[in-house]
Amino acid sequence: MHLGVIDVPLSVLDLAPVAAGTTVGAALRHTTELARRTEELGYHRFWVAEHHNMPAIASSAPAVLLAHLGAATSTIRLGSGGVMLPNHAPLVVAEQFGTLEALHPGRIDLGIGRAPGTDQVTALALRRTMQGLSAEGFPQELADLVNYFTGEQPGPIVATPGRGDMPAVWLLGSSGFSAQLAGLLGLPFSFAHHFSAQHTLPALALYRQHFRPSRWLAEPYAMVAVNAVCAETDERAEWLAGPSALSFLRLRSGRPEPLVSPDEAAAYPYTEVEREFVLSRREGQALGSPETVRRQLTELLARTGADELMLTTLVYDVTDRVRSYELIAEQVAGGLRRAV
Repeated sequence: MHLGVIDVPLSVLDLAPVAAGTTVGAALRHTTELARRTEELGYHRFWVAEHHNMPAIASSAPAVLLAHLGAATSTIRLGSGGVMLPNHAPLVVAEQFGTLEALHPGRIDLGIGRAPGTDQVTALALRRTMQGLSAEGFPQELADLVNYFTGEQPGPIVATPGRGDMPAVWLLGSSGFSAQLAGLLGLPFSFAHHFSAQHTLPALALYRQHFRPSRWLAEPYAMVAVNAVCAETDERAEWLAGPSALSFLRLRSGRPEPLVSPDEAAAYPYTEVEREFVLSRREGQALGSPETVRRQLTELLARTGADELMLTTLVYDVTDRVRSYELIAEQVAGGLRRAV
């Protein structure tokens, strides 16, 4: 039985995209500019994602970038979407995010992912050993990480910073494994709808089915990450989304490159198979004018029952990126509610 409706918070996932012909420094400055502006617009969180060996993405060191963003903002929550735990020793992650929490208490989210976020050769370069590259050890590594923050299982190592400075821990997922684990541990869960739309509903069902109340959550809390490009018209939004579609195609083809301009993307000679791939990826995206995006996000909320939506906007020019978030905050956000 529905007792009423509540407003759904909107948050931001940014990859510090590197546009062709620009620099990594420019990409990081643009991400900082976006964090400041989305804070002004009232977005709830600003997360950055760990990726490696990808020329179009500059957010390979989330903890370093988040420290900079923390100094550039004052109220918006900041976090990782996520840190890929198989790439790192849990002690290092505890020290990094314990430092962030100590510097910016109450503002830090530690989103943890199970995938390496890169290819196996790069993952091996990060870990320097095959040990730990398998996902099988993930639950134990997660338990070790949490223990460094809480100190509930005493041991010879004290994470400093870390113990006593615990950020909000989230599990991220694009399939069912992390959904079940998040539920069993009573942690908030964020699902990557933006690149795994066909698995969204089954994963959320598993999360809610397996949820056990914990010291962190009394009830399940699910956030859904979705691609969103909003412009004054549907046609302009489609045009702005072209570089992201082409970049994803090239990534999946083993040819990652920086984001090209919308004109270059529009001129790309897609084969029939490539065009079908790009169109299939459109499922579940929020793409168009404010009216269109409102309808698409409302439908997504109705299907998923998400407690929060996290928008990721991968476009060539930072001005268009900022404008998309402005339009959504000013003309879409107020109409997004879900039944409770």
